[in-house]
Amino acid sequence: MVADSQPGHIDQIKQTNAGVVYRLIDTHGPVSRIDLSRLAQLAPASITKIVREMIEAHLVQETEIQDPGSRGRPAVGLMLETEAWHYLSVRISRGEISLGLHDLSSKLIVEDAVSLSVEDTQPLIERIIAQIDQFFIRHQQKLERLTAIAITMPGIIDTKRGIVHRMPFYDVCDMPLGEILENYTGVPVYVQHDISAWTMAEGLFGASKGARDVIQVVIDDNVGAGVITDGRLLHAGSSSLVEIGHTQVDPYGKRCYCGNNGCLETIASIDSVLELAQLRMSQSMGSMLHEQPLTVESLCDAALNGDLLAKDIILGVGTNVGRILAIMVNLFHPQKILIGSPLNRAAEILHPAITDCIRQQSLPAYSEHMIVESTQYNHRGTMAGAALVKDAMYNGSLLIRLLQG
Repeated sequence: MVADSQPGHIDQIKQTNAGVVYRLIDTHGPVSRIDLSRLAQLAPASITKIVREMIEAHLVQETEIQDPGSRGRPAVGLMLETEAWHYLSVRISRGEISLGLHDLSSKLIVEDAVSLSVEDTQPLIERIIAQIDQFFIRHQQKLERLTAIAITMPGIIDTKRGIVHRMPFYDVCDMPLGEILENYTGVPVYVQHDISAWTMAEGLFGASKGARDVIQVVIDDNVGAGVITDGRLLHAGSSSLVEIGHTQVDPYGKRCYCGNNGCLETIASIDSVLELAQLRMSQSMGSMLHEQPLTVESLCDAALNGDLLAKDIILGVGTNVGRILAIMVNLFHPQKILIGSPLNRAAEILHPAITDCIRQQSLPAYSEHMIVESTQYNHRGTMAGAALVKDAMYNGSLLIRLLQG
């Protein structure tokens, strides 16, 4: 048994070490081999072997490093070579599919947003494949070597197996998205809940970069949260979303697509918020919400201009979300809470409501130094998927495949 498992163990060590070296070159480059050995805590011979393989695969290149004030011969440094390596990031949302071509530095090359009908007789997986094919045809002149596909979406997802069990808005039941796409394209496919992927993106590139413990809550078409604890996404290998949106806050409330009644999502999602505003407008004829079409932007603007109805609705969202977050603060003791929402347009109303509720209902020692702020990125576009590919390079799983050709 030991002999059978040993090669796999050695391969895992090689993958982990390669990922560590790649990440250090990405974050510290240009960096010398000597400094790389010290930072990675690996023997110089191991660094030499790993780096040689990366250079031969055109994933890393050498460059000169001149220390400030030094008149000696420049040292040889290492930096990533990313421009010739592309991947596709796809985001599926209600009525729309966004497709973005990125290089391995996460730089966006080109991005399209295309209609994806919620109601269609053709299976969703077939329509996704068709949109990917059409995207590559449109942009074939810009495409270099395709390394991976990352797909993010709302729903109940087994991220390890790439199976989408259920989605809001679309008729989906146990769709093996990862397997079908990988067989079709021949490249690795990473499937993740869009909120979890967005949380990873903020940690790698955005507002929570460098923070070890973070809760990110999203209030949009769906309501959910991602948790980073000790620098890693919670439950990253399975269903990593923290389903606060499907926590019951009103047992007599509206029916949710998950089958329960009165979930937070039925109260705090953007559609639910606008539905409530429309209902209450009939009881508040003096509200400035009557002056223009009701949208999340007009709701926020009215609240910022002192409209009592609009402000009360946004405060209600903050209170309901804050109650759930107070429990999470006691569990995870985060340095930061990030809010990702179109309601951030009225952040000066929403964020204090959330903060006040958390501080009233959680341990003071856990909440007194906590920061509540907006995410750097929004919920549109394909940047969230970029985090899945970056993470796969950092943990070595995708990197090893590229090294092996």
